[in-house]
Amino acid sequence: MQPSAQVTGMIDIGSNTVRLAVYQILESGAFRVIDQGRWPARLSQKLTAEGRLPLEAVAELGEVLRHFRRICRMHGADSIRAVATAAIRQAANRQQVLKTLYEETGLEIELLSGEDEARLGSAAMLRTMDVEDGFIVDIGGGSTEITLLRGREIVSSVSFPIGCVNTAARFGLNGGAVPAHVLEAITADIRDRLQREAWITRHPGLPLVGLGGTVRALAKLRQRNDEYPYTNLHGYEMTSQKIDTALAQLAQLPVDKRRKLPGLSKDRADVIVPGLAILVAVARACKSPRLVVCGAGLRDGLFYETCLPPDGTPTAHQVLEESIRNLTSLYPGAPGGHLNQVQRLALKLYDRLAPGAQIPAPWRRLLDAAARLFRIGAVIDFNDSADHTFYLLMHAHWNGLPHREMLLTAAIASYRGPNPLRRKLAPYRALLEEGDAETAAQLGSLLQLAAALDRSESQAITSLDVSVAKGSRLQLVAAASHPLPVERMEVDALAKEFKKCWGLAPALTVR
Repeated sequence: MQPSAQVTGMIDIGSNTVRLAVYQILESGAFRVIDQGRWPARLSQKLTAEGRLPLEAVAELGEVLRHFRRICRMHGADSIRAVATAAIRQAANRQQVLKTLYEETGLEIELLSGEDEARLGSAAMLRTMDVEDGFIVDIGGGSTEITLLRGREIVSSVSFPIGCVNTAARFGLNGGAVPAHVLEAITADIRDRLQREAWITRHPGLPLVGLGGTVRALAKLRQRNDEYPYTNLHGYEMTSQKIDTALAQLAQLPVDKRRKLPGLSKDRADVIVPGLAILVAVARACKSPRLVVCGAGLRDGLFYETCLPPDGTPTAHQVLEESIRNLTSLYPGAPGGHLNQVQRLALKLYDRLAPGAQIPAPWRRLLDAAARLFRIGAVIDFNDSADHTFYLLMHAHWNGLPHREMLLTAAIASYRGPNPLRRKLAPYRALLEEGDAETAAQLGSLLQLAAALDRSESQAITSLDVSVAKGSRLQLVAAASHPLPVERMEVDALAKEFKKCWGLAPALTVR
């Protein structure tokens, strides 16, 4: 742990699972998760007929919380924030439970309302995704929160006391398959509840943004079954029809067979069907054509609220900008001045050349991001920095772009020629559209040229005139604070490869 780091633990005592996340914030403001823990609590299942949480369940929970507290202390945590949700909220003896847990663990546990859960889940989504309009649904073990988002502002929200665990208990689901009539009874019950909130049905066509263990479990299954090439759950999309299909298929299987399904956690096997029944009912009520998976959740919302409170709701653009700032702070592979200069020069070249090459406007955003991220791999090893850059961008936690655009940004940032590019993209063909590889090569070579123009990392070029001269020459006339012999040599070395992509041979002169 770096001596200047601030470490904070966030504990979510959910109705199905108790989760820990330990966050580290560096002096630069960059942050990351440095440890996690989970325990399948099933607190909703343990409530008695009188609605009480038994003493033995409280004792077991206390032991888990002590274990999580030890993990936080091991990392030097400055503080721990622990919250409880639906199962304890619904317990008749909730005050005694909270008092006992405080006495046994020293943790002062906040009891969240359904509205609190909706707010924190929405905050996590808004800080990590660029969705402008949609329904946010967070399916937990003992409650489900639905929030309507318009223009990235919360318009309406509601919390229902139904989740995957207590729904399984209410309908007597055991280890067998779930018959069609039981499945219909579950969805009908949920549908009746949803109809009490008229606003849910008044915005057809908006996407559903899903949070929680049920949605993540479904995404893992779909990615495995479809041989999806990118394992990142955050931002993964599927049609509502695929949710219906998954529910029908899983309901036909007894729990012991579900536990053997590749990609499905064993402790999720007995509650995945009621969880999906809730998800299907919500998708139908909202008339949502697709589901977008949000990998962030309550713990992330707690972290942002506690440690990095926003100044208003971040725009979609700010989500990407914050991610880039965070990545370059965590992996400082090049001085900020050099990255800013390369970004400026790359966009200057793009604005002059892209219209003639008929490159669609959205690619400018990808080049903009790639220009600030192209050197992060150097923090591992300079000689193979391009390969490390591609790996980091495909595996590090960053936000603000769909999966395809993240892949293309990584390809542009790590470009070292057409053959290495093809090898990198080959495993991800399913994410690509026609012409993507060729455009990525064009922008990758353009980024190489921009980097060559500041090879001395001195930001000597104060202005650059870009023009296409006769004889297929790209004339670069720079005003600079000192001669640029190294930059001229680098541009000459790139000229042949650049011409293959653009049909133009760059030449640098200094005035």
